[in-house]
Amino acid sequence: MIRLALFQPDIPQNTGTLTRLCACLGVTLDIIEPAGFDVSDRNFRRAGMDYVERAAITRHVSFAAFETWRTTTGRRLVLVETDGAAAYTEFCFRAGDILLAGRESAGVTQEVCAAADASVFIPQAPGLRSINVAAASAMVLGEALRQTGGFCRHRGTTV
Repeated sequence: MIRLALFQPDIPQNTGTLTRLCACLGVTLDIIEPAGFDVSDRNFRRAGMDYVERAAITRHVSFAAFETWRTTTGRRLVLVETDGAAAYTEFCFRAGDILLAGRESAGVTQEVCAAADASVFIPQAPGLRSINVAAASAMVLGEALRQTGGFCRHRGTTV
């Protein structure tokens, strides 16, 4: 199964949005701490609304802890970044991939870049900085699930 990981997220609303997305799509969300906000259960519930109860969330106390877990499980790390190597629509995702989105304010560290097995970007209009991390993560996650047949097989509801 595809997983979505957030590297030291800064904005609780984006994390809440992605928690909701992952709960609805049946995707595990990995949060690599430290976060730029209090990730206590109480505050996290507020950001993720009632979807926190339905989401599969794994917290990692550091990137080193995440990387130890990831390499032990043999999963490929695909970094989603503005200057990735391949357009996400042209990349061949695999069922066990972990999609990693960086911090809203600073992206990821060199250590994270070096650990990534691949990197993808979303083509966008010139002169614009970047797409919101929640929107970008949703786009790439959707494509990865489409390619790997990872979408749930029942109909959802409209919002």
